[in-house]
Amino acid sequence: MERPDPDRSARPTPQAHPRFYPLGQLALVLTYNSGCPKGMCLFPLKERRTISLSHNAGFYLEMGTDEPQGKRGEGRCACMHSVAYFPRFSCRWNEAFQKEVLSSRLETTDLLARAITKAPQPPQAWILVTGVAYYQPSLTAEYDEDSPGGDFDFFSNLVTKWEAAARLPGDSTRQVVVRSGVVLGRGGGAIGHMLLPFRLGLGGPIGSGQQFFPWIHIGDLAGILAHALEASHVQGVLNGVAPASTTTNAEFAQALGTALGRPAFIPLPSAVVQAVFGQERAIMLLEGQKVIPRRTLATGYQYSFPELGAALKEIVA
Repeated sequence: MERPDPDRSARPTPQAHPRFYPLGQLALVLTYNSGCPKGMCLFPLKERRTISLSHNAGFYLEMGTDEPQGKRGEGRCACMHSVAYFPRFSCRWNEAFQKEVLSSRLETTDLLARAITKAPQPPQAWILVTGVAYYQPSLTAEYDEDSPGGDFDFFSNLVTKWEAAARLPGDSTRQVVVRSGVVLGRGGGAIGHMLLPFRLGLGGPIGSGQQFFPWIHIGDLAGILAHALEASHVQGVLNGVAPASTTTNAEFAQALGTALGRPAFIPLPSAVVQAVFGQERAIMLLEGQKVIPRRTLATGYQYSFPELGAALKEIVA
């Protein structure tokens, strides 16, 4: 069977093709953002094994080996449905857009979950990527995978409904939810918006700078996804954040300035953030959570970039 080609210009929509391949160690991945730079999307995980992440709409992605298809085992298909959990900043967040965000996540996830349930050979693993927005922002609380949340604002309710839509009955398919922090990688994402002012020496903390900034290097997010696919003992919720994600926004700004060899002491006042982005979007920048990947570490995942300084140096090099 022909594999999905990441370079095709015409790609089927996920709604039209909720299908799963009966091949060992093959993952079908769907994402919904656009404009993901190649440096953010492709990265090696292990010898003779890569995972390709992209944010193009309706994009099929796969994880596989160089092993010929004919030697792969039957009925060992793994399916991953990966979607960016925060809506984009470049549009107005009115009621219509919020409905679009909800429907794009919930309806497609529900479609795939129902397809898995009805499949004659369901995949071994079903992995959903949501976000740490599930946990309520706090300057004092510490959250692990068992902490409560999911019921205090638009984003937390989105995560709750999203994870509920993905839940499967029974135990024929192993289920994993990765709640991702802010993903740091080359050429795009959060770093892409920060580099210019920081390179000009105009960067600094946002608001008070005391809010937590839960982050993860994109290589480790891919690593956690591959670990969840391959390790049969992994199930339930994993926090997709770095062990050192107890970083505050001010500490992150300082570390990014150091990685670039630039000062980073010019603050962006809260009032300016709220005026520019609006109340709801400003929350994403002015508030944060202290999130610990306790279960992620307990499953045996070993981080490639556990420390912020090393992660940023690799990204801006």
